[in-house]
Amino acid sequence: MNEQVTQQDVNLILWQAADTFRGKIDSSTYKDYILTMLFIKYLSDAYKEQLEEYTKRYAGDQQRIQRAISRERFILDELSTFDYLYSKRNNAEIGEIINKALERLENENTGKLRGVFRNIDFNSEAILGKTKERNTMLRSLLEDFNKLTLKPSVVGNEDIIGDAYQFMIERFASDAGKKGGEFYTPTMASELLARLVKPQENDRIYDPTCGSGSLLIKVANQVPNKRVAIYGQERNGATHSLALMNMYLHGIDDAKIEWGDTLANPLHLEEGKLMKFQAIVANPPFSLDKWAMGFAGEGTTDSKFKMEASLDPLRRFEWGVPPSSKGDYAFVQHMLYSLAENGRMATILPHGVLFRGASEGKIRQQIIEMNLLDAVIGLPENLFFGTNIPTCIMVFKKDRKRKEVLFIDASGDGNYEKGKNQNKLREQDIQKIVQTYEAFETIEKFSYVATIEEIKSNEFNLNIPRYVDTFEEEEQVNMKQVKQNIMGIKQELKEVEKQMESYLIELGL
Repeated sequence: MNEQVTQQDVNLILWQAADTFRGKIDSSTYKDYILTMLFIKYLSDAYKEQLEEYTKRYAGDQQRIQRAISRERFILDELSTFDYLYSKRNNAEIGEIINKALERLENENTGKLRGVFRNIDFNSEAILGKTKERNTMLRSLLEDFNKLTLKPSVVGNEDIIGDAYQFMIERFASDAGKKGGEFYTPTMASELLARLVKPQENDRIYDPTCGSGSLLIKVANQVPNKRVAIYGQERNGATHSLALMNMYLHGIDDAKIEWGDTLANPLHLEEGKLMKFQAIVANPPFSLDKWAMGFAGEGTTDSKFKMEASLDPLRRFEWGVPPSSKGDYAFVQHMLYSLAENGRMATILPHGVLFRGASEGKIRQQIIEMNLLDAVIGLPENLFFGTNIPTCIMVFKKDRKRKEVLFIDASGDGNYEKGKNQNKLREQDIQKIVQTYEAFETIEKFSYVATIEEIKSNEFNLNIPRYVDTFEEEEQVNMKQVKQNIMGIKQELKEVEKQMESYLIELGL
């Protein structure tokens, strides 16, 4: 019987593999190669074990073996297996050999893997260096993964491979998301969003800026056996590839993850209109600058850009066009227009969306007057990798029956775990937020149920301190006691001075 492989075993090998690249290329890039190799190794080991089982079951009858193996999740031929790549690790053309293996893997599994590896080049001189250095790194990478056995019988039923994938994405998140306001969503923040939208069986779930897909997976995990339809879009090619592999490694084979800019070219459409979803989650790029280049191009004047965006054929900006330097409400409007009747939506945004004026203020006012905003939740600072920008969650609902908006301030001490470099939400913190949201109640110094009239009186400013009073009154000072203390101190000082004078006399000074 094979000895079980633990999560720690897999994570250790991945970290050793990272050492191969560390200091040579940026970690936000080399993680793509490590995670792709993990994917190949897992597919190869699972396929090999299944082939061994069928060979034994059908006593070597090749026709029956091939018929059975063709019904597996993924099909590999000999030249696309990890074992073949490992056997060629010393070949001078190893980078090209890996690329061809990935191409064969795509061609054998066009229904699932078409285009998955198109953005990952194992023979790139620009990224991996000249031939000798590149081949050394790739040989070491293959040797690291050869130490690992990922057969299902060894890994067991736990989601070890998917979690290992997640482990690597998280470890490199601080480097991967520093451009364009993009920041990886920490695991517990994803968990909070997932519980807030409460997905139901057979729901369509959507993330328009899905990154590596981890947030979508968290939402899917809320439903038994993941019986939901997953949709996402990601503009970064390499990250899009990682999202697809991440889905497969978490047992989600039918996710529809598209590659492209959601605002400029949304790809989830039905009969020329935006597809509708029952649950939408997102952590879009914070205050994205030049978000509408797809409408008007580089160097376009602000007025022309606003005119172009207002003519959006999908009519997503009828409530107003956000400023070109801040795309937050562009994403919000896109998601609201994609929300089905009775749909739920939760998105992480910078605090500026709650109070900024001009066109953003007008959009915010219309969203509130249309009774789409359900809750505003302030999160702890320094929660995200690579930034300490204060953030909030805005929760929206279609067809709301209530007219009030719930404000929650979860940013105070005691509502999170303080870390040296990064703060964290704990399970107890998530439960407190979710329970308060579900109860929709006012709790002193934590939450407040505001009427639309109150919000209107504040000129539709949603800044949380306007509604949730977290001010802690200082203890009243007893002036009589203070006076007595001062008199006591003065008396002690006199005695000390008197004692000091006697010491000086003794010393003849």
